[in-house]
Amino acid sequence: MKRVNILGNGDHAALYEKGTNGDLLVCNMPPIELSKEEVYASCMVDFKMMEALEKGEVKLDEYDWVLGTRPRRWMEVKAAFYLKYSQNIRGFHTYVPPYAQLPGHKLSEAASNYSCGHMAVDYACRTMKAKEVHLYGFDAMFDMNLNSYTDNFLKSNRTALNVHRMASNWRPIWSGFFREFSDVQFVIHHGHADIKLSLPENARVEVRAL
Repeated sequence: MKRVNILGNGDHAALYEKGTNGDLLVCNMPPIELSKEEVYASCMVDFKMMEALEKGEVKLDEYDWVLGTRPRRWMEVKAAFYLKYSQNIRGFHTYVPPYAQLPGHKLSEAASNYSCGHMAVDYACRTMKAKEVHLYGFDAMFDMNLNSYTDNFLKSNRTALNVHRMASNWRPIWSGFFREFSDVQFVIHHGHADIKLSLPENARVEVRAL
């Protein structure tokens, strides 16, 4: 059974143990030190990550990259940037599932509702054909906590209103993944089991204290 581990940037990413069986996808800059050999790819979906890379504010040269819709657009208009980093690009993954278009939202807004973690899960299931996906550091499924390791080097809006909006937009997309990939077993690692969505039979929470 093919296992893929996905390391988010929330506080409970610390539950991931280096050397865990399976391929590892990270979101943007991993919150722990990892070698190239330990990481299948870094997944990125935002213009701000591309800008930070271009300015040298972050460095991800050691990893292969899987890039979403907005990084692809960035590459299309930044030829020098693309040439510099083309050897890092494992692939572009620009598919956004229809359930990312939330009620009352325009289709063009779907990619904005779609986090780096969402894209990593879709890539793991759709492209890597994972049969078991383990999620670490996805705290927004449980609490109004969008603290992210990337906040240490990129500005993010963490006002209470925006945290509530983003968590409310993100959670239904997780439910969509669990439904679509019903043949995949999802294990969500966290410090408590009070997840804020209904889990089908193919998804469960594994509780362990930090």
